[in-house]
Amino acid sequence: MDVLTENHRLLDFSESENQKMIAQMARDFAQREIVPHIMTWDESQEFPIDIFRKMGALGLMGVLVPEEYGGAGLTYTEYITAIIEIASIDGSIGLSLAAHNSLCTNHILQFGNEEQKRKYLPQLASGEWIGAWGLTEPNTGSDAGNMRTTAVRDGDYYVLNGAKNFITHGRTGNVAVVIVRTGDVGDAHGMSAFILEKGTPGFTSGKKENKLGMRASETAELIFTDCRIHKSQMLGKEGDGFVQSLKILDGGRISIAALGVGIATGAFKAALKYSQERKQFDQPISSFQGISFKLADMATKVEAARLLTFRAGDLKNNHKPVTKESAMAKLYSSEIAVEVANDAVQIFGGYGYIKDFPVEKFYRDAKLCTIGEGTSEIQKLVISRALLK
Repeated sequence: MDVLTENHRLLDFSESENQKMIAQMARDFAQREIVPHIMTWDESQEFPIDIFRKMGALGLMGVLVPEEYGGAGLTYTEYITAIIEIASIDGSIGLSLAAHNSLCTNHILQFGNEEQKRKYLPQLASGEWIGAWGLTEPNTGSDAGNMRTTAVRDGDYYVLNGAKNFITHGRTGNVAVVIVRTGDVGDAHGMSAFILEKGTPGFTSGKKENKLGMRASETAELIFTDCRIHKSQMLGKEGDGFVQSLKILDGGRISIAALGVGIATGAFKAALKYSQERKQFDQPISSFQGISFKLADMATKVEAARLLTFRAGDLKNNHKPVTKESAMAKLYSSEIAVEVANDAVQIFGGYGYIKDFPVEKFYRDAKLCTIGEGTSEIQKLVISRALLK
């Protein structure tokens, strides 16, 4: 019964009018603005920034931001719905949409003071500014407690030195929230979060990564060389940064879970359609048990991932603890995205290996879901710790 209830409250699995509206709007937008360019962006690794400006006009760049700060003022239910719909067309665009909303923008929303919120949220929610978020470093991926990028106090300023890598929108982002060391290595309260604007002296971008998948979502380094930041740019108090980042990642895992559901949904729909059109031995290949049973497994996995993801979103909406549930949703959704995309390629046969057909890209894009915002192994660590607490 735990899957169906939370404090004796029956979950409503029906789609709300807001959900239906967001889903249809995202579908229409994706067909019109994304579909014609998918492989061009993928081949060239172009980050199509104009697409995000257009999504901002639709409210998709500030889904969770209250209307008073220029956002859509919607819930995680609508947010998950939007990511699934966009990612089912192009995982790269879904990833950038998720990173902008749940990491940079949400960090400022959750932990910024009133002045910071009013300064940054309207520009981020409109898509006028693109957001980046920096935690990972070259030698500290999941081991964030040993980060080496430092911020040393100098009067009313902090001087930042170091680098972050694998940062979504590391080059294009107009504003970045970064977590850096202000205390001792290994101290959970030895890190602080700052807002940095593009063009700040000493703050530059480095290498843009050449990736297997998600190629239209920009990934690059952030570099800090004697970068002076006024104390007013700190989010919360000194030493709060790591604890803040863990809370942000709880929500971020939900968005990556939605990304996985979207990619799996796109791959499944393509495979289902192809299996009904492709004929061998004078009948569609969907009539063969080997294919039809594979489709049944794929559909079941996608639905299970969808339910886990919306379950986590429902807890988030109701301000319930969500660490375990978001990790479960992220773990399962990302793993089945890989499995379903793999099965889709198999159903397409030789054509599944060709870039003229969509499942080849879903296959490449899916793998990032098991790595980004905490690997599958880290999710199992989070889940097991919650179970054994």
